[in-house]
Amino acid sequence: MRVPISWLAEYVDLPAGASIADIHAALVKVGLEEEGSHDFDLTGPIVVGQVLEFVEEPQSNGKTIRWCQVRVAPEGAQAADGGADVRGIVCGAGNFFPGDKVVVTLPGAVLPGGFAIAARKTYGHVSDGMIASARELGLGEDHDGILRLSTLGLDPEVGTDALALLSLDDAAVEVNVTPDRGYAFSIRGIAREYSHSTGASFHDPVHRVTPVAGTGFPVSIHDEAPIRGRVGATVFVTRVVRGIDPTRPSPAWLIARLKLAGIRSISLPVDITNYVMLEFGQPTHVYDLDALQGGIVVRRAAEGETLETLDGQTRTLHPEDLVIADDSGAIGLAGVMGGASTEFGDTTVNVLIEAANFDPVSVARTARRHKLPSEASRRFERGVDPKVAQPAAARVVELLVELAGGTADDLGSLHHEHPEAGSIVLPFGYVQRLIGVDFTGDETASSLVEIGAEVEETSAGFVVVPPSWRPDITDKASLAEEVARIIGYDRIPSILPVAPPGRGLTVSQVTRRRTADVLAAGGLTEVLAYPFLTTAQNALFGSPADVEVPAIRVANPLDSEAALLRTSLIPGLIDIARRNLSRGLTDLALFEIGLVFTPEAGKAYGQDALPLGAALPSAEQLTELHAGIPPQPRHVGVLTLGNAVDKQPGQPAVAAGLADVLDVVRLLESALAIRIRVATGAHKAMHPGRTAELFVQTGSGDVSVGFAGELLPSLTHELDLPRVVAVAELDLDALMAAAGSTIDVAPISGYPAATQDLSLVVAASVPAGDVERAVAEGAGELLESIRLVDDYRGTGLPDSSKSLTFALRFRAPDRTLTAAEASEAKLAGAARAADLFEAAVRE
Repeated sequence: MRVPISWLAEYVDLPAGASIADIHAALVKVGLEEEGSHDFDLTGPIVVGQVLEFVEEPQSNGKTIRWCQVRVAPEGAQAADGGADVRGIVCGAGNFFPGDKVVVTLPGAVLPGGFAIAARKTYGHVSDGMIASARELGLGEDHDGILRLSTLGLDPEVGTDALALLSLDDAAVEVNVTPDRGYAFSIRGIAREYSHSTGASFHDPVHRVTPVAGTGFPVSIHDEAPIRGRVGATVFVTRVVRGIDPTRPSPAWLIARLKLAGIRSISLPVDITNYVMLEFGQPTHVYDLDALQGGIVVRRAAEGETLETLDGQTRTLHPEDLVIADDSGAIGLAGVMGGASTEFGDTTVNVLIEAANFDPVSVARTARRHKLPSEASRRFERGVDPKVAQPAAARVVELLVELAGGTADDLGSLHHEHPEAGSIVLPFGYVQRLIGVDFTGDETASSLVEIGAEVEETSAGFVVVPPSWRPDITDKASLAEEVARIIGYDRIPSILPVAPPGRGLTVSQVTRRRTADVLAAGGLTEVLAYPFLTTAQNALFGSPADVEVPAIRVANPLDSEAALLRTSLIPGLIDIARRNLSRGLTDLALFEIGLVFTPEAGKAYGQDALPLGAALPSAEQLTELHAGIPPQPRHVGVLTLGNAVDKQPGQPAVAAGLADVLDVVRLLESALAIRIRVATGAHKAMHPGRTAELFVQTGSGDVSVGFAGELLPSLTHELDLPRVVAVAELDLDALMAAAGSTIDVAPISGYPAATQDLSLVVAASVPAGDVERAVAEGAGELLESIRLVDDYRGTGLPDSSKSLTFALRFRAPDRTLTAAEASEAKLAGAARAADLFEAAVRE
């Protein structure tokens, strides 16, 4: 909202010399965010001049210029720049005549954009200044000719300061108005807020007009399809003004104020309605009375009905649209935009003024449906004071009579069925408990009276009726917020809570941070994806098995195509990878730690919330609330594609694949100090020969905690991804549960290690991981590490068999191992493998 300072000063007492910064500071104090400031960016001397004579001089380029003699000060007096009273000025416009009074920018003046005026030679003359157009002064877009002051109804003395004459010395402050404070979309509302902040006297512009109820003009409200039970129009006021002069220009002060407020001048009647809208916050509309056919009906649009709006577009209306209609059909979209058939024109002399109060939901839906936002709809969407419609109509009548030469008529109508605001009970002590400040009862009551509320004290507290312009105040919490705002947020102490001794991050928080740090240190980039899936994504990644996991559907999704809460992190990682690939990033290693939603099949979630009050919920209520929420385990997801190692001299590029995501799994092992078993697995979205299922050991046996693998080549082709994309997803909560609350760290031995290799021949169908675990189990506590270093199949081995070679490292914590001890442990491991898999030691 832009607020011209001179306009604001009419309704609240600004201190002498109040600056833009002072006004902004006062408005910020009551919660209106500072946005900026605006002015006409003009510096004088800019004065009124009178064209004495001119000579037209055709030029070789086909253009004709005028060499003008212009008086810029009373005869014999010194001009504003200290020079002569008559100046020679070159002008290229041809729309003025001798005797016309114009605006002259003298040497030393600066126009918008930093355009400095100086005496300069042009077209064979020294032009000692410039005659300005409306656009050059910032008053409008007209640049076809210079501004003749007579067209604005002005006949000032020569030499008069044109900046003050045309209100070009004014400025505006701009503040951001939040959706709940629609009353501040007006000079009236901003002036009231400035009064709240500073204590300056507020002069309500509504009290400066005398509302008159017109009679005789037929208006009816027929809303047979209200939205959410709310009638589309609760207030509808009409007034008539006859005999206006449609050729009269808008006065300079009106144009300047509208310009500073961000609205361009169109015509006098339209400018007046915009002016009153900014002044009172009440949108109004002017119809050509003679173009109306019969009375006015406010109704919902008929199926297939059309309307040509003021922007020249013919729109097909929706049955939910609220329209203003006469006997010919729809003539306007209520609260959004009027129709072309009754538009005010150059021949209009009799007008009908409309001021109404329309339902915010209805107006908002219509404006969005037709992609037709307007200044009027912005205000109706946020709520307009229902009691200001009649004064606003009277103000439009007053200005049309004063500025357009019209005559007020008794013809009109008044429909007012807006429900009165209900009362709110505010118990003693509630504000103090909620805000944390010891406000007195008198402070509470006086603050609410100041914002315009009616306050009655009872034995238990206050009964408060909010003012008509504050539909956002609906409960006692809203009242408490107003008390804090009016008295001042500086009364609220800034206290940093002190953590009790011994408290800190929980085990879960520490573990999650350590996990993220380890993965980031391993070269992966952490990302954050949207937690929504499409049905197809959920079918692919909802579960490793060939079943579709049920998913929670969001009631009001941001994207109707992706309306399911995620059951896997992989689709989000794929979307991020595709976005980065499209921007030229071809080598990616990503991870995300986040919640997934795993509802149980057949169980309903998302029940209505409990009607909780200010008191803390009970344990039973919390249990009931939690029952309406699906399980939300925390997962860690990984995705790699492109090259794991870039091509370099002497080293070819190494493509990322399954081995790389399994290396990430090993990083998780180190972060959590657990063992993750890797076994051959299957997943509907994964390559059947390059997919692993991941397990951890618990007291009840091995538990599956996730999977790793490479996406199906057909799927990567469909998604425009490289052929090899490796992913992994693990249940981090299950991993942390397996790790426990403490991490056992083995002491570092000071004794040397003994290393030996062990080659075992087993059936080709036996997984190498199972053989590795058998050897480790048989070797006992002396085995420090085991690593598969070779998998041989071929000459010298029986058919359907393979040779697995393991590098073993043995170490004792209290002595140096002998070769015999290491060999004994190795052979014990081989014996265990022989028992389980008929493994034979390869000589």
